[in-house]
Amino acid sequence: MSPSRQRSSPPWGQWLWVSLPSQTLTEEDCRWLREIRPAGVVLFAENGRDGEKVRHLIAGIRELLAPDDVWIAIDQEGGRVERLKEGVPLLQPMRRLGEKGDPVPVFESAFRLGTALRKIGIDVDFSPVLDVDSNPDNPVIGDRSFSGDPWKVQKLGMAFAHGLIASGIVPCGKHFPGHGDTVLDSHLDLPTVDAPESVLETREWLPFEHAVFGGIPLIMTAHVRYPAIDPRWPATMSSRILKGILRKRFGFSGVLLSDDLSMAGVGAYFPLPTIVERSLRATCDGLLVLKNRERATGTLEAIRKLASGHPVFWERQLKRSLDRLDRLRTIVRQERVHADG
Repeated sequence: MSPSRQRSSPPWGQWLWVSLPSQTLTEEDCRWLREIRPAGVVLFAENGRDGEKVRHLIAGIRELLAPDDVWIAIDQEGGRVERLKEGVPLLQPMRRLGEKGDPVPVFESAFRLGTALRKIGIDVDFSPVLDVDSNPDNPVIGDRSFSGDPWKVQKLGMAFAHGLIASGIVPCGKHFPGHGDTVLDSHLDLPTVDAPESVLETREWLPFEHAVFGGIPLIMTAHVRYPAIDPRWPATMSSRILKGILRKRFGFSGVLLSDDLSMAGVGAYFPLPTIVERSLRATCDGLLVLKNRERATGTLEAIRKLASGHPVFWERQLKRSLDRLDRLRTIVRQERVHADG
């Protein structure tokens, strides 16, 4: 058990991933981080575009939260989703990078990117995108996807993931079970994919199923409804989708993160306590609540109330989740030692 598990009070913040508003740690930032002790801090453009400057912010976060193992994560996909602009390789959009179907340059590009991220102090890159670009009217995926061919997406996506792993970075496949066939952006609304299960199996799910078989350690959910599987709840909140398909059917035993719970795809439709409870019961191991400090603090309180009001839930499901988090922490520690050596 890691040192972070040995505090006298339950570590409720270990299910919470947050962000910071600027390039420096203010007194208010420090007080808040010490209070919530999150599992992860996610970097955005407002935290700096230059890798060297961001490195100092990361060092400050780690010093502040020691001896906890806090993950530092970033969306550095390439193309139009790049938080850092200096000090790291700037990649083409994944569609361009993989247009020849050759996994070797994809692996090499990810390895170069990961090596630079690791030197800055980053642990997790929220990539590769494993969504299939199946709808030309999709406003949010498009050229972030490798292809409209699910077999090509799985092959090139895992080449990218393995390139990151080889460099010491934890990859995160997203957005399960697939955000490619939507006409709405889940940042702004709740999209629906009306495809039957037979289509979902051979299109949306295929890259994720192969990623699980290929050992991907981290997956992020989609704030998207799939009525053929669950007519009520979006994937992030759906036990049928996350527990039933990803965990049981595909056998995923790694860490599962929600997409940002501040996004309108869930935040505009469901009360926060419901989002938190449904996501954790669906086996999410981490809840991203970004760019909204009040909502992040409310999420922490909702986790505490859920666990204290349902002791069996705490003893069984949440402790299993902590075990998955600790296994990933062990991997990250080993990668840090390897990179620093």
